[in-house]
Amino acid sequence: MARKLKPIPVFASEAEERRFWETHDSTDYVDWSRAQRVRLPNLHAGRSPRGAVSAPEAAQDRPKTR
Repeated sequence: MARKLKPIPVFASEAEERRFWETHDSTDYVDWSRAQRVRLPNLHAGRSPRGAVSAPEAAQDRPKTR
């Protein structure tokens, strides 16, 4: 029997989202057994001091699942 997943909340900021995922288990929200690998050929290292990575906006929305 499949476990019911919790809905992923909408976050007001990246900081709020970061705090959420630091304290919550993603397996309660995402069925990782259905995830698919994706290639991001245009992904480039950012120039920020933290070593951030820039990705197309569409790739940042949600994990890709079936």
